[in-house]
Amino acid sequence: MQSSAHKDQKYIEGLVQNKSEILREIYQKFTPKIIGFITRNNGDVESAQDVIQETLVTIFHQARDKGLVLSVPFDAYFFLLCKRRWLNILKKRGAYQVTNIDTQVSISDKTQEAVDETDLYEARSRLFQEKLQ
Repeated sequence: MQSSAHKDQKYIEGLVQNKSEILREIYQKFTPKIIGFITRNNGDVESAQDVIQETLVTIFHQARDKGLVLSVPFDAYFFLLCKRRWLNILKKRGAYQVTNIDTQVSISDKTQEAVDETDLYEARSRLFQEKLQ
């Protein structure tokens, strides 16, 4: 692990190395908050699980392809990515009525930057895939 990496970099490395114990820990520690957020905001458990899975795949690809180094807590980073993905889904559905947008997660400028970087990576990857087809 690099010296500038947050101690939660272990989650990123575990995803890339396909370590089942890390994946299990991510699901146990971090997904209940995300499921709660989505189910309180026009979603259901199945939608929440889809958002979580898609977000983990995005993180995996960014870590594998771009060497993502986490400098912020995984919890805040992962939650914010899932939250943005869900809000984008609601916006596309025309059901952008969020009832409980604030969940207790401290979101620092660094976290915001990391999430923005991941979102940009995902958008570029999607555009690249569309152009290939």
